[in-house]
Amino acid sequence: MYPTRTNSWLPEIFNDFINTEFMPKTNATAPAINVKETKDEYIVELAAPGMKKEDFDININQNGDLNIKMENRHETKEEEKKTHYLRREFSYTKFEQTLILPEDVDKEKIGARVADGVLTIDLPKIVKEEVKVARQITVG
Repeated sequence: MYPTRTNSWLPEIFNDFINTEFMPKTNATAPAINVKETKDEYIVELAAPGMKKEDFDININQNGDLNIKMENRHETKEEEKKTHYLRREFSYTKFEQTLILPEDVDKEKIGARVADGVLTIDLPKIVKEEVKVARQITVG
């Protein structure tokens, strides 16, 4: 059973009604982030269910770090005029995270996409070309 809380403006019986398994109290948490590394790139995955590409702002800040912002606001309105709300839910998601990028990330080629509730950011590594020096060595 959920603990009851006392509101001076709401009778205690309504607190027991509102704080049940049918109407659980919502908890705000940051989305989960995965970071993977392959030979050619780093891949950042961020859980973003219900989000669209318009909900994201991704940039490289003045320090060269990756800044990820997401914001989504959804309000469910009921048009019935005679209803008096004891509780009304608004869904609002706002998240901002800054990731310090490794030195070997090619910042000009970073890409991002959203699919199936996951934001994926591709951080390609700088291609280092190995210079092989072929030469004759004189035996002295």
